Amino acid sequence: MASQTALDHRQCPSLEISSIHVSDPEKNQHQLLALENEVDYSQRAQWLRAALLGANDGLVSVASLMMGIGAVKTEVKSMLLAGFAGLVAGACSMAIGEFVSVYTQRDIEVAQMKRVQARADGSDEETERAEIPNPAQAAMASALAFSAGAVVPLVGSAFIRNYRVRLGVVVALVSMMLVAFGVAGAVLGRTPVVKSCARVVIGGWMAMALTFGLTKLIVSGGLEM
Repeated sequence: MASQTALDHRQCPSLEISSIHVSDPEKNQHQLLALENEVDYSQRAQWLRAALLGANDGLVSVASLMMGIGAVKTEVKSMLLAGFAGLVAGACSMAIGEFVSVYTQRDIEVAQMKRVQARADGSDEETERAEIPNPAQAAMASALAFSAGAVVPLVGSAFIRNYRVRLGVVVALVSMMLVAFGVAGAVLGRTPVVKSCARVVIGGWMAMALTFGLTKLIVSGGLEM
């Protein structure tokens, strides 16, 4: 009889939950609340990756471009023009790349669903109800995320006339935003905060330092701008 009861519990978990509530209602109330509040963080991975990648790419790319121009030009106008050109070019590139990538994924998924339905002799209604990626939405989201990150160094340095202060402000703003991105990614994805922040901040610093240093080196080697 005991073995039969154990078998029933394995086959129907709800019986086990009911019996546990009878034995210890307060304890199992917390367990049920924990189960209800449990989040599958892997579900967030795709949109979180795309949003953070776009914003981080815009921030670091435009800031590095402005630092590279700032290595050889002291005028604020030159840095702003370079940054604005980088914002437009980068946003367009992200949008086009995401559109092509998601459209390819969409075609593959639709073709796979049609093959499955053909084997199962299903109807087209299942294909219409299935959730398939939207290339236009993905392209717009990527462009907006890139632009949101890119506008930070542009706005932050637009009204600073002093050359050295301007460069320092760009580095400081980028560093703060990178920390914010690292914290946001860690909190939403339930990953270590320090490791996440260190990864994005060090990567951003390396990009700006390399762009600044290599541009300075090329110009000092005799290339006129």
